[in-house]
Amino acid sequence: MGVQFVIDTPSEVRYFDQEAARMDAGTAQQVAEIFQTPLTGSYNWDYRVQDDRIKKLYELGKQLNWNVETDIDWGKRRTRLTPEQRDAIVAFKGYGPYEALSEEQKQEFAEHENVWTLSQFLHGEQGALLVASQLTSCAPTLNAKLYAASQTFDEARHVEVFNKYLQTKAGYMYPVDPALKSLLDKILTDPRWDLKFIGMQLIIEGLALSAFTTMKATTPKGELLNDVVELVLRDEARHVTFGINYLEEHLKNLSEAEREERARFAYEACVVARERMIPKDVFHHWGWNVEEARRIYLEGEFRQMFRNLMFMRVMPNLRRIGLLTDSVRPLFEQLGMLEYENLKDDGDIDWAELSRPLFTTAA
Repeated sequence: MGVQFVIDTPSEVRYFDQEAARMDAGTAQQVAEIFQTPLTGSYNWDYRVQDDRIKKLYELGKQLNWNVETDIDWGKRRTRLTPEQRDAIVAFKGYGPYEALSEEQKQEFAEHENVWTLSQFLHGEQGALLVASQLTSCAPTLNAKLYAASQTFDEARHVEVFNKYLQTKAGYMYPVDPALKSLLDKILTDPRWDLKFIGMQLIIEGLALSAFTTMKATTPKGELLNDVVELVLRDEARHVTFGINYLEEHLKNLSEAEREERARFAYEACVVARERMIPKDVFHHWGWNVEEARRIYLEGEFRQMFRNLMFMRVMPNLRRIGLLTDSVRPLFEQLGMLEYENLKDDGDIDWAELSRPLFTTAA
């Protein structure tokens, strides 16, 4: 197996065939990018495990493991979008370059948007995998280390499942969006463990929870993608709950200046995350004027609502842990997100729901 180290993040759409998906160690060529981090780790020499919510979440993680190969029926075929489904997710009705496409090309364009979204899920899950592994080292308490270790395995499974879906079912994937990459870089290279918690467990995982919930609701039950998202969604719900419960107590012990610094970080992370929901690489791939298409995409009423609704899980969680401070509230209000702050947060645990046995999707 060879490894090619690159300086710049790959920016091209990658296509796969079944032969490439079955490469062995002798023919596989890995593409890797180096990042540097001043990570400060910590031992914990106590070893007494506090019987609290974090321990219970850790126990649930052990009980609810699932296997990508055996718990999913990969023989299911993907179904094409109906014209109605396509028109509901494409924001370019009336736009010249889009209207110039044939019906078949419009179908393909909608498919590219969907694959772009799934590709960002994959790249985000790799980021979550790397951050969870860091938290195992730098979280100060034993309970948090154990949970972060179990989450690391969850994230590895998510990378595996989205990668398999894209390679074997879609046949291609898009590169990581620059805005998502910049957010991951910031979280991975920051030396403060609690900022890693905030960026990953609350912002990225919270957005993922909203995105997976939306995708599950808009994908017919029984389809392969619905099965995949259902299993991933169960894991993500535990991850977000872990972050809230752990950070809520920790942030109470910080100074006002330290809390303000973390509130500002959370706001800036939300701004970056909001921008990464625009599939600019799809516009570029189809030869459109990217800035013009971006403007039209943002002006669409449905897309504006969708982008803000993605933060319905994030805002109440930030309020719960005390990061909607007076200094950042006006900034969130300008983004149209503050209206969601009083919705139900994910900190109060519904143990019956989280403990619900996993269904097995494989035949």
